[in-house]
Amino acid sequence: MAKLAPRGSGPAIAPISPMVELGAYEALWLEKGATFKTLADRFAQDPNALPSDFVEPGAVEAALKEAVAHLKNASVERFGVRIHHAGDYPAKLRDARHPVEMLYYQGSWEICEAPAIAIVGSRNASDEGIRRAARLARELVSRNYTVVSGLATGIDIAAHTAAIESGGRTIAVIGTPLGTYYPAAHAAMQRKIATEHLLISQVPIARYHRQHIHQNKLFFPERNATMSALTEGTVIVEAGQTSGTLTQARAALHQGRKLFILDSCFQRTDITWPERFEKMGAIRVRTPDDIWCSLG
Repeated sequence: MAKLAPRGSGPAIAPISPMVELGAYEALWLEKGATFKTLADRFAQDPNALPSDFVEPGAVEAALKEAVAHLKNASVERFGVRIHHAGDYPAKLRDARHPVEMLYYQGSWEICEAPAIAIVGSRNASDEGIRRAARLARELVSRNYTVVSGLATGIDIAAHTAAIESGGRTIAVIGTPLGTYYPAAHAAMQRKIATEHLLISQVPIARYHRQHIHQNKLFFPERNATMSALTEGTVIVEAGQTSGTLTQARAALHQGRKLFILDSCFQRTDITWPERFEKMGAIRVRTPDDIWCSLG
């Protein structure tokens, strides 16, 4: 892969080494106070920069060695990266409020190029919510959409499972590094998706393993923004008033993606967020046709 010169200024100006950029990205995350926002702001000041432009070679090598050691310990033998300005990095990720410069993945990256819809919702989902998520996933598969979710308990796992059982494609965007399983009960499903479908992570490996587990929870809301950016729209099956799912709802509207909310959410008396998001442009789904008509 090669680093491209600014438009109109000539051919590629330097080769890009995925492993060097991986090490540099990891090193940036080991700097004090690094967040998705601070890194996005840094790259926004130099839109043509790569991670290695900001990191000394010694720091790159050390961070790369640490990250690769964690992957080997987790038995992650095959994986890839997608780097902004190189190869098949999805341009639609730039719609995120704090776009990431690099993604880690396992599986078939080509799946990312197909039309996709995210199905998300509560971890503590009701039985009916689980059934609705599964029915919706099957419908999406029948219309050749890829089903995207976050591999969490409840709505997420129901959507992934139904998509796979229906012979469709699924993408899991996880809030942990590759080779780390949360929840642990979904380890087999994560390995299956990583082998037969597509598993994506934006979580820095060394930083994740260095810091406390409570700090790592902050990676989960950020992955919702990436999940939204990768899709044409998000469907919320059910969610509480303070659910992390609402992070994805806000991201979808900010990114110009479709946001669908099932009618059953509006019928609940213990939450007010459905009406609020409908006023902001979300689509109330009374029948599946409301989704298909909106998608054209």
